[in-house]
Amino acid sequence: MELTVSKEDYLKAIAEAESEEGTAIAATIARWLGVTPPAVALALRRLRRDKLVFVDRKGRITLTAAGRRISDKLRYRHHLVERLLHEILGMEWYKVHAEAERLEHAVSEDLELRLIEKLGRDGLCPHGNQIDKSAADRRKLGLQQLWDAPAGSLVRVDSMHERDRKLLEYFDGLGIRPAAQLKVLGRNYDGTLSLRLNNKPTNLGEAAARKVWVSRLVKRPERAP
Repeated sequence: MELTVSKEDYLKAIAEAESEEGTAIAATIARWLGVTPPAVALALRRLRRDKLVFVDRKGRITLTAAGRRISDKLRYRHHLVERLLHEILGMEWYKVHAEAERLEHAVSEDLELRLIEKLGRDGLCPHGNQIDKSAADRRKLGLQQLWDAPAGSLVRVDSMHERDRKLLEYFDGLGIRPAAQLKVLGRNYDGTLSLRLNNKPTNLGEAAARKVWVSRLVKRPERAP
């Protein structure tokens, strides 16, 4: 089996779709990779031939053990490159994903080991993500999507979906980034969420608010004078 950059990209996208949305389907992969549905269908036939994926009758795509080993290695190298770019080179957190997409395929075994020595084996990426944490795992840890946070709650941004560069730049302009604290004021009739950030009010649409994972903060009672 010849392992090409294209195959690696598909396997990583499938793994990420499973993590973010619970299920990977062809339409999601096409949207994320910016390719046509026929191109995805052809790629899936090749991946099935190589015993790297399985597609059930409902079109749900899952990785085989061999496919997951490849995707895990690539996702980990992507993670290390993002940390290198941000922690060592100082690149803005909202830019590193696209750069790491281009560099991840060129990381050798030797470079991977040196990055681990420099950065440590564990650690969060600049978007607050860990490669082994799915949406279900986040909920088990008590996290929720920003859209689901109740009115009046104070929350801390834990992590966010990182594939949409324009959305990340928009978040950064608002001050919504990992570790930022927000107060949820309530949902509006027009489908937006009212927030207060750094004492400034702002509104965020549902689609964007569902790309951000937050944890609830308990406000400490004020001491009596």
